[in-house]
Order: sequence, then structure tokens, then C-alpha cells
Amino acid sequence: MQRREFVKVLGLGAAAAAVDAVAETDKDDAYIPESDPLVLRKLDQWQDWKFGFMMHWGAYSEWGVVESWSICSEDWIKRPAGTSYVDYKAKYQALPKTFNPVGFNPDAWAKVAKDAGMRYAVFTTKHHDGFSMFDTKQTDYRITAPDVPFHTNPRANIANEVFSAFRKQQFGIGAYFSKPDWHHPDYWAAEWATPDRNVNYDTRKYTERWKSYVSFVHHQIAELTSDYGSVDILWLDGGWVNAKSHPDAVVGSGEVPWAQDIDMPGITALARKNQPGLIVVDRAVGGPYENYRTPEQKIPDTPLPYPWETCMTLGDSWSYVPNDRYKSARQIVHLLVDVVAKGGNYLLNVGPDANGELPAAAVARLAEIGAWMKINGEAIYGTRPVAPYRDGKVCFTRAKSGATFAIYLLDDGEPVPESIWLKGVAPTDGASISMIGSDKKLMWQRVGAGTRVALSKVDIAARQLSNPYAVSLRIS
Repeated sequence: MQRREFVKVLGLGAAAAAVDAVAETDKDDAYIPESDPLVLRKLDQWQDWKFGFMMHWGAYSEWGVVESWSICSEDWIKRPAGTSYVDYKAKYQALPKTFNPVGFNPDAWAKVAKDAGMRYAVFTTKHHDGFSMFDTKQTDYRITAPDVPFHTNPRANIANEVFSAFRKQQFGIGAYFSKPDWHHPDYWAAEWATPDRNVNYDTRKYTERWKSYVSFVHHQIAELTSDYGSVDILWLDGGWVNAKSHPDAVVGSGEVPWAQDIDMPGITALARKNQPGLIVVDRAVGGPYENYRTPEQKIPDTPLPYPWETCMTLGDSWSYVPNDRYKSARQIVHLLVDVVAKGGNYLLNVGPDANGELPAAAVARLAEIGAWMKINGEAIYGTRPVAPYRDGKVCFTRAKSGATFAIYLLDDGEPVPESIWLKGVAPTDGASISMIGSDKKLMWQRVGAGTRVALSKVDIAARQLSNPYAVSLRIS
């Protein structure tokens, strides 16, 4: 379809310069564009989805503690006073023996996410602690093991159940997978201490042992990409596991001198053999296997010159903790709009509890977000960035048809304004402007370097009665 241009954008040179400036900062870790046409097609589809749902869930949810990290021996990590590291680690690694989330209902999760306006899901099939939330044949440290009480449940193969439930709701499917595995004897070997997150032996010296670990990783990824239906994204975490060596690194500093090369070309080839067009996200590594980048808990100041996704928690924690502090629906909507205006996707995480249920407060918050998305989704889904991207409280997006959207972010308690000023935007003669959710054409006027749009009293009243987190205008 030929794109029609309904609006001219002023100040494009400055915006383009900002993107170039971002590109300059990334020269040491350059983004390498994908060339596989099937992957490019999938990336374009993924960029249309915009809003995703992430779930960190595992046996650690029984204690309501941070996922995996409390068994890592780094000095920034806090454990209960009076408990030795050895005792704590043993108790943590025994959690699966009491993990029995009988309230697990992935169809309910998928409905909550769909009602929130989300379009894809990323589930933690295995975090760094090594406990597999799928029926892997490579280890007994898994949800379906005989010593895990949940293994007799009809839904025991949790990752499969999650993927199936979200797939039924037409979600894109992402498999989170940790490259490091702190339970595997060929990663954290029992013969030596575990000073930090890295493999605790020299991979240059114990080459056969490292090859054994690499084989284990490849076999697990082969299972996930061949036995669990269609998968759109392989979301790999643990960026310190990569082919780079750090000759001057000191063991225990967070880096090790030796490489931790798990053969990403081989992983990608086998995964795409099973799932043609699969998006591979070797996050925080760079290179040809990081098809999109994943800034964590933050939003870039300017648009980025490559596909990207902000991953962020709804609360303070990635995994379930009692009485977590959830962001308001207004905050999430504003963050989502900011991300999308800068060309990114927004992956929002909620941690289910030990019983397999999403916390009630999180469900309520997602419903509030969904109410806004139901009205304003047209300005979010399938859009691409357009300069000036953001000016103060106004963010801009553009549909593939050429229509431009201006989204005005309302402060808490701020009434819907009588008019909105669009700096740097000049609708073409004959263009019409309306508020999304209304067919009423609005009056607008070019004034100097921008346009002032007068909102109708009817539209103002309608938005004021709904969730007025932001007001979206369509220029078409």
C-alpha cells in the first residue's frame, strides 16, 4: 500500500543528528543487522506488537526472594544474617522439593495479559539457578522431576502450558533462557569455590569439561525449539557467557580471564533449523546474534538506530516478593508511550507467586492499563517513530499508512486540556485531526513553528470520565 503523508515534520535534521550521536556511542559494540529475510520479517512483526508480557517464575517464588542471585557469591548480594553461604545455597537448591503451585492457570495469565493490551509473552524457561521450568531430558533439576511434588499435575510441563495458553490468544512467544547454569557441575564445578557469577574453572585448561557444558546448553535449546510449538523469540540472558576473553581480569571481580564461548553460531543454526525466522537475542553481548537490544529498567534518552526493547518490572522486583510496590497505570502508560515514540518495544514483567497466581494488585494495575490501550491502541500498535519523537508532554508515532499520532501525557490530576500545542508539526492542507475514540473532526490552526488543536467539549468530557492518562490525536 502506498503511504500517504498527512503531516510535515519540522526540525528533522536535529532529530536525525540525535540518532547519529547514539550510533557513535555504540561503535565499540556495534549492532550488526540481520540479513536472513525470514528473521527480518519476524522482526518487523515483533516491532508491530509493541507491548509484551514477561514472567519471572521459579521455585524461588516460594521464599519471595530475588530470582537466582541470592546464591551468587558477590559482595553486593545480601542474605539473611546468621546463615552461612553453604547452608543458604543448599536450602535454596532444595526448594523444588516443596514447589507445588497448584493454582497455576496459564489461561488466566494469558487473559490478564491480553486484556492489558499486550501482544507477546516472554517466559523464563530457566534462570541462572539452573532449575528448568520445562520437561528437559538433560537434567533432573527440573519441574517434572520425580522429587518435585508438582510433577504429577497435568500441567507439570510449565513452559509448554504457558506457551500453549498464550499462543491460543494469538500472542507472539518468547523463551527466556539463561546461558549460565549455576546448578550444572560443568559450570559451577563442585571441586572449586564459586567466587562470582562466572564459570569457576579455566575453560582453556579444562576444555573437555567446557565442551560438555556447551553440549548441555545446545541440547536444552534444541528441546525448547523443537518440542514446544512455534517460538518467535529466543531471549538469552547471562551476557557474561560469551566468546570474549579478558586477559587482565581478576577472578572474583565479576570477570574471568578465559572465554565462555557457548558457540552462538551453532545455537542459532540449530534453533532456526527448528524455528525458521526465529529472533535471537543474545542480550548485552553485541554482534550478529543480538537481533534486538534490551535496555533493562531504563528508556534511552533518544531513539536508537536499531531494533530495541525496554524490559522493565511492574514492581520493584523481577520475581515475586510479598507486598511489592507496583508502578501506577499512569506511569506505565507514559513509559510505554515514551518507548514507542522512540521506536522501541516495552516488555513489562510480573512475577507470579508460589501458588502460580499473578498478584491481585498487579492484575488490577494491568486491567487499568488495558482500559487505556483499548481506546488508544491505534496510536501504539504497528507504528514507527517519527520526528520530533517527543516534545515535552507530547509524543509522536506514525502508522504504516502514513497517519501521524500525537499523544499528550496528562499529569496526575491534570484535566484534559481545551487545546494541545504540537510543536514542529504542520498538517498538510485538507488533513483532518480527531481524537482517537471519536469521529468528530477537531479545529486546528498553524501557528508559527507548530499547530494548535482545539479539543471538543464532548471529547474532553468523554476522556475525563475514562482513564485520562494520556490523550491521543490522529492526523489523517
